[in-house]
Amino acid sequence: MPEAKTTGGAASAAPAIELRGISKAFGPVQANKDISIRVMPGTIHGIIGENGAGKSTLMSILYGFYKADAGEIFIQGNRTEIPDSQAAIAAGIGMVFQHFKLVENFTVLENVVLGAEEGARLTPSLAKARQLLTELAKEYELNVDPDATIDELSVGHQQRVEILKALYRKADILILDEPTGVLTPSEADHLFRILKGLRDEGKTIILITHKLREIMEVTDTVSVMRRGEMTATVKTADTSPAELAELMVGRKVLLRVDKVPATPGEKVLDITDLGVIDEDGVERLKKISLNVRAGEILGIAGVAGNGQSELLEVLGGYRHATGSIRLNGEEIDLTGRASDGQTRRAKGISHVPEDRHKEGLILDFFAWENMIFGYHHAPEYQKNARFMDNDAIRAETEAKMARFDVRPPLPGLAAKSFSGGNQQKIVLAREIERDPDLLLVGQPTRGVDIGAIEFIHQQIVALRDKGKAILLVSVELDEILSLADRIAVMFDGRIMGERLPAETNEAELGLLMAGVTETASAA
Repeated sequence: MPEAKTTGGAASAAPAIELRGISKAFGPVQANKDISIRVMPGTIHGIIGENGAGKSTLMSILYGFYKADAGEIFIQGNRTEIPDSQAAIAAGIGMVFQHFKLVENFTVLENVVLGAEEGARLTPSLAKARQLLTELAKEYELNVDPDATIDELSVGHQQRVEILKALYRKADILILDEPTGVLTPSEADHLFRILKGLRDEGKTIILITHKLREIMEVTDTVSVMRRGEMTATVKTADTSPAELAELMVGRKVLLRVDKVPATPGEKVLDITDLGVIDEDGVERLKKISLNVRAGEILGIAGVAGNGQSELLEVLGGYRHATGSIRLNGEEIDLTGRASDGQTRRAKGISHVPEDRHKEGLILDFFAWENMIFGYHHAPEYQKNARFMDNDAIRAETEAKMARFDVRPPLPGLAAKSFSGGNQQKIVLAREIERDPDLLLVGQPTRGVDIGAIEFIHQQIVALRDKGKAILLVSVELDEILSLADRIAVMFDGRIMGERLPAETNEAELGLLMAGVTETASAA
């Protein structure tokens, strides 16, 4: 295994990590430009910036995935060469990625040991790992069944396994890349308790995120990146969300949704007794009834996994159901005979799915191809009976990219080459520009930076103000409270109640999300 090479001596108060003059380019794109940063031991150090600011590239250099074009790395005061991830691990660095690196059909124990086996026989390594996992679970609230297979675990528990892997390899420095992007609010709160416990035990944490609430809640120090450069490093206690947002984007950012009160019209969507039983016989939706009117945003709040995804899948034509759905007074078929996504789009339903990678984009295809998926049969895209008018599609894509501020505005770039926020803008542009009667939006700002969040919220509100109906699903309670005109809360496949944003708060919504109604709490 390659080892990290160190030279020099550690100072008494040396930073746990010091990067000096780090630069990295990918062709003409300068991802990192002369970056210097110091991270002190026993602290939680946040790194924030817009999508594409260079945060992940910088951490990938520190973890040995990329080699810097220029600059030096110091670990605990010693100059350190990190040619690959094994050398980073040897230097005491562990990294928890946004998309976990776990073998789904292996157990927790097997995943923790994988790549760190001691000898040809696995039994001693597994026994050692089992004992250490028990100790770590008690010390850091990292409780997880060592014999459970990964595909049996929630996303939050899978993340704990990634942290356990790093600690098993004796990491003193932990890098977490957008760790709450796929977590529920309660799972995120538990993660923060874990991180604070690790810090208090002397570990050094680097937290890459774009969520200012998380930065203010859990970090000691925060560094801000913009367009590949480090713009500021400040103590978290000495700054504010508004100041950090301005440092990130380079301009003042509106941290609340600016909208006039809704003026709802006729019912566009009317759902009665909607039910779904999945392929395993589990009842996922239990007689859901709700409606959305023209010119309003109905927000669906709830912890992930309580039926919101199934609701969007039924409305989008992906899943069969029982009950009744009416769109503009017309009954929608739920049996599968005429209930696919194309039929829904023809009736005036557009859908921004929860997972843009799995359901919204084909990442290896060009932006101009992704911009017409689902609408490729439209007459304006046809040259004749046999061929599509690719020139017209590219020209339209270029115009939509300009209107939705997609960066870079290159229709011929593969979707995978755009940042998460710009990928989301491609999906939004495709769906919103069809001028739908009903827009379904799932997790509109998941993994999106603050500048793009502001823009996406503006587009959703603008569509509402045109008299369109919007059904919004989000696990971000602050997003629901600021964006929705009405809020319905889901728990265990049921609607627990509806509230107006001005007449409720996070505490009340949190109780409903946990299945506690006024009647239940008073009993």
